[in-house]
Amino acid sequence: MVRPYPVTNLPQGRRLELPGRGETYITDSGPREAPTVFLLHSVTTTGLLCWYPVIPILNRDFRVITMDHRWHGRGIASDDFRLTDCADDVAAVADQLGIETFTAAGFSMGGGIAQLAWHRHRDRVDSLVLCSTGPYFSSIDPRQLEAEERLSRIFGRFERMMPTASDEKLDDWSRHPAIWGLRQFSTTKMSRYGAFGAAMAEFDSRPWLAEVAVPTSVVVSTRDRVVEPERQELLVAGIPDAERFDVDGGHACCVMGAERFIPEFTSAVRSVTRRRAAVG
Repeated sequence: MVRPYPVTNLPQGRRLELPGRGETYITDSGPREAPTVFLLHSVTTTGLLCWYPVIPILNRDFRVITMDHRWHGRGIASDDFRLTDCADDVAAVADQLGIETFTAAGFSMGGGIAQLAWHRHRDRVDSLVLCSTGPYFSSIDPRQLEAEERLSRIFGRFERMMPTASDEKLDDWSRHPAIWGLRQFSTTKMSRYGAFGAAMAEFDSRPWLAEVAVPTSVVVSTRDRVVEPERQELLVAGIPDAERFDVDGGHACCVMGAERFIPEFTSAVRSVTRRRAAVG
């Protein structure tokens, strides 16, 4: 049976105001003088919930930033949800932290945000690590979007009865890791599932994928049934000189069975760091 990876050694986070944009939640850990990696999370999770297995390992050699995207966790409570805004938020966090350039590493939806961060802020994103993601997410079939909206309304009925966890409880991972995980997950309103699906359906990097001119690693989850491997492989084929790293796992491999994800992901990060250094 595939189980969630144990929760250990997580950094303390804080709320961060992004001028003109809103307030989000970040963690900032690892040596300040080291290369910086932004970890961009998947849909309906949070920065910590998606990436907690890799943070302690990456912290040995990298400065690691996580953030909660809009409408997720303690992310910006904006009027609407667009991946382009999420990408601009990444650059805004870097501005506030005084980080000039960084690796954008994204899982699933976060992979789309990472691609957009490079596309919209090419002077800031100096390398990419794209995991269990593709150059597009889904069609804009009206029937599919209508089904997702119906599901959102059903979730909304239950959410009104759910209590909101305090920051203290959301940050307490050490005593009851499973409860911590459930609390993290519950901070994203599933009634917004339809809006997430619609925003992700608008994403398509295929028209400009060949323009990506920074070192890129693509981590392919080879048993993925959400973003099928063939779609992930389009990134390998479409981005010049992209390197591929395979994980024998499904779409939740960053947490479920993360012992296979961690070595491939860390190798992927180190690969883009070496290649970036080689070109100066």
